[in-house]
Amino acid sequence: MDKKTTSRDGTSLAYRVTGQGPAVILVSGAMSTGGTVAPLAHRLADRCTAVVYDRRGRGESGDTAPYAVAREVEDLAAVIEAVGGEAALFGVSSGGALVLEAAASGLPVRRAAVYEAPFADFLDGGAEREAAYKKNLSRTLAEGRRGDAVELFLRLTGLGEEMIQGARQSPMWAGMEAVAPSLAYDDAVMGDGLLPRERLAAIPVPVLVVAGGASPRWMREANHAVADAVPQSTYQVLEGQTHMVEPDVLGPVLAEFFTG
Repeated sequence: MDKKTTSRDGTSLAYRVTGQGPAVILVSGAMSTGGTVAPLAHRLADRCTAVVYDRRGRGESGDTAPYAVAREVEDLAAVIEAVGGEAALFGVSSGGALVLEAAASGLPVRRAAVYEAPFADFLDGGAEREAAYKKNLSRTLAEGRRGDAVELFLRLTGLGEEMIQGARQSPMWAGMEAVAPSLAYDDAVMGDGLLPRERLAAIPVPVLVVAGGASPRWMREANHAVADAVPQSTYQVLEGQTHMVEPDVLGPVLAEFFTG
């Protein structure tokens, strides 16, 4: 990241700008930084001014206690102001939930798009799983067991035990532990895990909701429900794509929406 701005509560936010055209801010999900969505930014850069930033508590950005989802909305407001005072937003996974909340909060957002915000309405036992995860995550982080917190999250995503243990031995594990405290932030963004229909109904701008055709059925159903709840929305499925969507597939879809 080569630029900095400051949020309302004094938190330093690191961001990077690439390309030309209407500004689009990309919001990463859990266990990720702005660098995670940088490949997508590069795919948008020929038609948009693509902005990636490290959410608070990650990468080169600072952090200020106590955390609240409203502070992350203020963070987005600060980045929007830094790149011209108005922007479109894109968020992936829990970052998508943050984008939807920001759009509902009245920020100067032109358009918004999300990829697979993981609201668990259509997952069997989703609410119970979310409640158990929330409780266990709070305990492990309070005890400083960052590795165990990462394991909890990976299990929540459906990763098998053998793959989790393999990840523990990989070079990327240290980076995952470094951002583990921010798992609590994404958990707060997701609330009780259920679709915030009243907030979605308050979004005043066009929203594109995208899901992967190879993702679990509940994920597609949940995001179809997101689109149904937003007054001005379009729902699209990218065939063959999973939650780890390919930038070369998603990029052209977003560029068309943001420049249309």
